[in-house]
Amino acid sequence: MANFVLQLPNNLRLRSFTVSSASSNGASPGVPQSAGPVILELPLDKIRRPLMRTRSNDQQKVKELMDSIKEIGLQVPIDVLEVDGVYYGFSGCHRYEAHQQLGLPTIRCKIRRGTKETLRHHLR
Repeated sequence: MANFVLQLPNNLRLRSFTVSSASSNGASPGVPQSAGPVILELPLDKIRRPLMRTRSNDQQKVKELMDSIKEIGLQVPIDVLEVDGVYYGFSGCHRYEAHQQLGLPTIRCKIRRGTKETLRHHLR
């Protein structure tokens, strides 16, 4: 069973979103036991970005995304790989940075489960 807490101030900017679940079978918290990807809001600080130091973002694209997110919200979630309860982001770098610069605490993610072997493949 999952518990969702959504707190919005008067101006409706998303401030806090918590995802947690209790599992008696040792499953990772947060992502339901399903075959396909799941869409969830995750805190930015819970997403590891292992390739962040090797790439730089186009700051004009980040600014354009910031303007768009402020106006209509994030339209396409970032892809996140969940391995043993840890979340890894390898794409959506501009959208992630736009959320950071806007001071947003969470980002919508399309989460798929993977194995340690899948993670090693992404890190090559």
